[in-house]
Amino acid sequence: MFRPIKGVARVGDKTKALVKKLAPGEIAVICHRDMDQVAAESLCQARVSAVINRHPFISGRYPNRGPLFLMERGVLLFELNPGIEVKDWEGRQVEIDPEKELLLLPSGEQVRVRAYTQDRLASDLAKSRVNVNSELEKFVTNTLEYAKNELGLVTGEYEVPEVETPIKGRHALVVVRGKNYHEDLAAIRSYVEELNPVLIGVDGGANALLELGWRPDLIIGDMDSVTDEALVSGAELIVHGYLDGRAPGAERLREMGLNYKVWHIPGTSEDLALLLAYEAGAELIVAVGTHSNMMDFLDKGRPGMASTFLVRLKVGEILVDAKGIYALYKGRPRVSYALPMLVAAGLPLLVIISLTEPFRSWVRLLVMYLQTSLGF
Repeated sequence: MFRPIKGVARVGDKTKALVKKLAPGEIAVICHRDMDQVAAESLCQARVSAVINRHPFISGRYPNRGPLFLMERGVLLFELNPGIEVKDWEGRQVEIDPEKELLLLPSGEQVRVRAYTQDRLASDLAKSRVNVNSELEKFVTNTLEYAKNELGLVTGEYEVPEVETPIKGRHALVVVRGKNYHEDLAAIRSYVEELNPVLIGVDGGANALLELGWRPDLIIGDMDSVTDEALVSGAELIVHGYLDGRAPGAERLREMGLNYKVWHIPGTSEDLALLLAYEAGAELIVAVGTHSNMMDFLDKGRPGMASTFLVRLKVGEILVDAKGIYALYKGRPRVSYALPMLVAAGLPLLVIISLTEPFRSWVRLLVMYLQTSLGF
């Protein structure tokens, strides 16, 4: 039995924009078909009490894991008919009755919502796994087709902007807002602090760097998911522009009075970051959170990965992908280590104690007591 859920409704068409205004306990009303894990993580971090989706959490195209991530953490999920108008819900106190599958508005109006249960989740995931092969075929076809058009990305057709940050001969760390990027970044903390690589944040990846206490040297992207705090941190700013001349991210930076450069080039923002580090002479490029397989790109809503395929071919052996490194090895102390550690710590302590006068006096008294008691 689930109790009614009461909270302020927050409405948004883009999940990554909506999470910026969510407060703990509020109800997120989203429009996100095939919710990916990164979006689910951001909603979980916002500590929402429930999520209402105007699109299917899983459409059946592929087994996206966002709904499972939220469900495992106790967040209740509901689906809503996409034809229902929700703009007026913004900022209003609403109540969801999970048992009756009803949402109650302050006006008294009731709206039907459908609970997204574990059984539905399991059924949808099973259906989507059957569809993976056909989706893979379309994905590969699109990748090869787009690769012909985007070949100039790696043949020098597009001029690489000059940056003031010294990169040549150094390691470069490229951080992207991808699955488990926070965990991967935390796992290589010692590497960052010892090697001092150039820190390149791709949009929201810059936020993760700041959260760990590191100031990004460069920020590259559309500038739609990066915080104002990151933008004014002193990093060099490079806006990813479209080939038709548009650069939507530039408007935000102009309004903030910040200096920036625009790089009009095909591909994704993370491709640009890798290419920039490579062309600037980085000795090694370490990538965190990047998208490198079909599931990653379907999560991003892209039908292919031509630019990423081409850029990774060019960057080659100097690229180290740290994706998933947090799960590779987690050092845990073993019971067998305890005795040697206790001995190693105890011996110096015993030596030090034995040299003190109070300890010597205590030993002399003990000897005298034994001699008296035993008649020696």
